[in-house]
Amino acid sequence: MIHRRLPGRLRLLGVLLLAFLAINAVVRLGLAVYNGESAPLMPVRLVPALAIGAWFDLGAATFFLAPLGVLVLAWRNGSGRWLRRVLLGLLLPLSVLVVFVAFSEFTFWNEFASRFNFIAVDYLIYTNEVVGNIRESYNLPLLLGGVAALSLAIWAGLARALRPHWSGQAGWPARLGSMAVLVALPFVAVASLDARQKEFSSDAQANELAGNGYYDFWHAFWTNEIDYGRFYKTVPREQALRRLGLEIPGGAASGEGAQRPFDRQVVHPGPVKRLNVVMVSVESFSAEFMSAFGNRKGLTPRLDRLADEGLLFTRLYATGTRTVRGLEALTLSVPPTPGHSIVKRPNNDELFTVGEVFKAQGYEALYLYGGYGYFDNMNAFYSGNGYTVIDRTRLDKADIHFENIWGVADEDLFTLSLRELDRRHAAGKPFYAHVMTTSNHRPFTYPEGRIDIPSKTGRDGGVKYTDYAIGDFIDRARAKPWFRDTMFVIVADHTHKGRGQQELPIANYHIPMIIYSPAHVKPGRVETIASQIDVSPTVLGLLGMSYRSRFFGQDILREGLTHQRAVMANYQTVGYYERGRTVELKPNGRVRVVDALTGAPMPDDALSRELTQEAIAYYQVASEAYKRGDLKLALPFR
Repeated sequence: MIHRRLPGRLRLLGVLLLAFLAINAVVRLGLAVYNGESAPLMPVRLVPALAIGAWFDLGAATFFLAPLGVLVLAWRNGSGRWLRRVLLGLLLPLSVLVVFVAFSEFTFWNEFASRFNFIAVDYLIYTNEVVGNIRESYNLPLLLGGVAALSLAIWAGLARALRPHWSGQAGWPARLGSMAVLVALPFVAVASLDARQKEFSSDAQANELAGNGYYDFWHAFWTNEIDYGRFYKTVPREQALRRLGLEIPGGAASGEGAQRPFDRQVVHPGPVKRLNVVMVSVESFSAEFMSAFGNRKGLTPRLDRLADEGLLFTRLYATGTRTVRGLEALTLSVPPTPGHSIVKRPNNDELFTVGEVFKAQGYEALYLYGGYGYFDNMNAFYSGNGYTVIDRTRLDKADIHFENIWGVADEDLFTLSLRELDRRHAAGKPFYAHVMTTSNHRPFTYPEGRIDIPSKTGRDGGVKYTDYAIGDFIDRARAKPWFRDTMFVIVADHTHKGRGQQELPIANYHIPMIIYSPAHVKPGRVETIASQIDVSPTVLGLLGMSYRSRFFGQDILREGLTHQRAVMANYQTVGYYERGRTVELKPNGRVRVVDALTGAPMPDDALSRELTQEAIAYYQVASEAYKRGDLKLALPFR
């Protein structure tokens, strides 16, 4: 064995290093099997993933081994018994940490199909919700018992493996030299490791397997906020502005207005329909759940009926994989720039929002949420942008039929919503209400007796209960005096899927949208490719509202017919989908154009270059606009 060739007590570190590498290799293989797909298990992908993963594992190991190595080398000769006690005492909590991280990687992979990223960093902030979600989703005594048992087994195995190596110590010169090397190794690791090194294939899942949970978490912590201009492909600012001016309907490609091409006048001829609007953004609701998109499980009978009776958008795509991304797109109509959603960034108040457009027309803008609005900074964002925020704190205990760590059951959220909307109507105030659901989320628990799938039995139950609750909400709303003159917009915040074999698999962003207003919107299907950033401009278009705009989105029913495209993001990669191709923009100025369906690289032809220029224009200008304050409401319109 290699560790037997090390001098003196350094053999102890050799044993620990081999154990650490072995545990991480087992985790990597376990994730590959747990993935449930055969592609990452193919030797051409698995072997490089294991080899590159071992390189990251070595780098992570230096941070554990450096302090332990200094302790072992500095310990005086003739006191091996005490060294043994101290080192084994330290190794017990370290064994627990290693096993806990391994278990956490599996639960995170199950939710996001990814190694740790900045979502994991966020989870450190919202520990109450995260711990509660784990407690309600998993058998916690069994889980903790498994962690404890496996930790003790690893610790006992280490104690036995280390037994022959306690004695023997080199002289001080050699020990000091070894300590200097050990202290330097973590710095060498930081300088040598690069997240790009794990991107060895076109299979995003295989690339994720090549990562290391410790390194990926640290990397996500330090790259949580990403400056587009510094890390992504850019073009001269005037060129980006000119290109975006050609892309945005009504945007100026030249002249004074070209400095803010998203700043424009939107004109709709004809009378304005002063309808109330209720937008329901549905948690984790993929298009594939509905029979209208081919599902045969019968999970969404109420939504399928609404789709038949309303206007169904069949090719709409979410901008991201988290709720805050959906809220950002639906509220601000901006592309998903790298890093955090604007909902969670500093200086995100007094922005130009769809709520402000409605307020200028005499409406009250409301944001209603079934959980505690401090989560994901929702309260601060919406209250700082002129919305009246209403969350679960406005419900009495008697009004709550069921709750879990994420919030009250959707039916109770809708009861709260109906009560608040009744009050606005009684006061003669038209309303724009954005209602955010929570029930279609792990642990998938809800009141018993509502549907034919028992609570806490999986995603299908969460979907069907949400469908039930929305249908019940519409039924109750029909009895209200404001129902006839209200437009209901039902749209997902994102899908239930994370990554697939591609970096940005278009199918994993496919969401449904239904616009339902029997007296004002004719039934039909809209087959136009569109983005979540286009939802609010489309709703305003259906109402015939003319307004000053700072939206990047377009009216799907007008401009969208001739300019079909979608924008999306996944952590640090932002994308642009048009004409069957996806442009991927990544840190360090990397650009890749792939077939949207297969992920196969596309040739560097005229179309790829044109789409790349469009993608850069959207993201570069949007990032600069937020940074410069050009999205602020107080900024004078041009």
